[in-house]
Amino acid sequence: METKNDDAPDGAQPSVAPFKTPDGDPEGQGPWSREAWRLAAPVLDRILAHPFIAGLLDGTLPRKTFLFYIGQDSLYLADYGRMLAGAAVKAPGPEEAAFLGEAALAAARVEGALHGSYLKGEGRGLAQTPSCLLYTSFLHRHLCRSPFPILMAALLPCFWIYLAVGRHLLSLAQDSPGNPYRDWILTYGGDEFARSVEKAIRICDRAAVSESPAVRSEMLEAFLASSRMEWMFWDSAWRTEAWPV
Repeated sequence: METKNDDAPDGAQPSVAPFKTPDGDPEGQGPWSREAWRLAAPVLDRILAHPFIAGLLDGTLPRKTFLFYIGQDSLYLADYGRMLAGAAVKAPGPEEAAFLGEAALAAARVEGALHGSYLKGEGRGLAQTPSCLLYTSFLHRHLCRSPFPILMAALLPCFWIYLAVGRHLLSLAQDSPGNPYRDWILTYGGDEFARSVEKAIRICDRAAVSESPAVRSEMLEAFLASSRMEWMFWDSAWRTEAWPV
């Protein structure tokens, strides 16, 4: 999901790490996000090693599989945008509300662009796979039942992991101008998206500072669960998941 952070100066380089620094930590983040990143590192390793990601990297991913993923991603983004809008209502201040509102609009724009550029209207009759429905239902549960810090932690992996995947692919695909998935890689590996990810991370870190250890722990649990569902989403696309009955 591509969003814009107007607070970043022109030409500024985001400090979010491509995936990991040599010691395994993201750079320039607060205590909570460092712990969240370490906790989810095994899941993130599994995502980067997944054959779906490998196929994106070398361009060999079957187009049918990619379009299946795009169809599910468009359904996910439609719900994710609503979750972001709901989070904006729960936000503790105008800065957080403005960012989440802009991110919700960006999700809607990207969802429309996916239909226009890839699906060309063919995805209107799609239904969510079990993995997609699990993920969106999990986020909706947090929107309805959790305080803002925990909800924000559940929403964060969609930002952060997509940047990690995009930067990982971009760092290895510089010499592949003919890759049919290069435009997708550039969207999620670029600096504009990274600035939005940085802001989402900062919001979570600020929210965690004033919370009790119990709430910070729940934030970590929500972050880890969403990270696991990110892996499930990639894997379900690779398997072209369908309902078993």
